[in-house]
Amino acid sequence: MDLIEIIGIAVGLAMDACAVSLAAGASGRSPGKRAAFRLSFHFGLFQFFMPVIGWYGGSLMAGPMQAVDHWIAFALLAFIGGRMIWSGFRAGDPSPTDPSRGTTLLMLSVATSIDALAVGFSLALLQVEIWQPSAIIGLVTAALSLAGLRLGALLGARFGKRMELAGGVLLVFIGARILVEHLVNGT
Repeated sequence: MDLIEIIGIAVGLAMDACAVSLAAGASGRSPGKRAAFRLSFHFGLFQFFMPVIGWYGGSLMAGPMQAVDHWIAFALLAFIGGRMIWSGFRAGDPSPTDPSRGTTLLMLSVATSIDALAVGFSLALLQVEIWQPSAIIGLVTAALSLAGLRLGALLGARFGKRMELAGGVLLVFIGARILVEHLVNGT
């Protein structure tokens, strides 16, 4: 897996966190630099650790699953992307609390990074080392979350669902590309 694909996966995974950040910025419930740091840091940190956890789980089963790893990677990425696309079409209910504090921050961090767990599992099945992709995923998520907060404050929350849709489409596309590459190359 090359750097462009890893960045593509990172951007796709970061869309949930970016969309949440955009909505938080547009809501005005988490103003200031501290709130921006808390949200972007935690989203990036969770997006860094979840693929690592998924990778370790997936690497334990990589040997016997090599014959079907590309199907599993496609299914997981298509499922994650499909969920993101589905979520992008649903109307969300805004939280009345500051999303950059306490339990709300923890729940948002986990919720926006759960998909990264499955991606880490997929990377293990594809026998991709995890540290570089995981660091890129975490950094891209932190950066896009910060940008989402800033843009949300300027442009409003109406673009949040579109970003989630784009992230879902990107993950489905990458999953399909992995599947086609393995079927064509016979690896």
